[in-house]
Amino acid sequence: MRSAYPSDITREQFEVIRYWFDTARKVTRPRKIDLYDIFCAVLYILREGCRWRSLPHDFPKWENVYYHYQIWSRKDVDGQSILDKALEELVMSERIISGRGPSASMIILDSKSVKNAFTAEEKGYDGGKKNLGNQAAYWSRCTGVA
Repeated sequence: MRSAYPSDITREQFEVIRYWFDTARKVTRPRKIDLYDIFCAVLYILREGCRWRSLPHDFPKWENVYYHYQIWSRKDVDGQSILDKALEELVMSERIISGRGPSASMIILDSKSVKNAFTAEEKGYDGGKKNLGNQAAYWSRCTGVA
């Protein structure tokens, strides 16, 4: 029995997406390693950002985890990998369980503040970054000097 990590999902959550991983490759013999442990190891790597060889020893060997990750992250003809599809389905099922719709109706993106071009007519201000938009256009409007 291995330790629980913050990146782990529950076995019940994994059962929702297990069939994606079972169909990833042709099964010619019984599995020796539980796919749940391999998936949790991949989540650990993705969350912690560590090297494959730095995977804790209570997970399966890093070579096995890396092998499965390579199969699961290959893009198909639709441009989606098995990991993309499985994680999308997991998010959808969790949203339904929590009483929300299966997909998000609104999303908020935060991007880097970019200064406006000199042709911009409106001056913007990003309060969090204290960044004025187009300072040259603002100065010419305030002083009346073009």
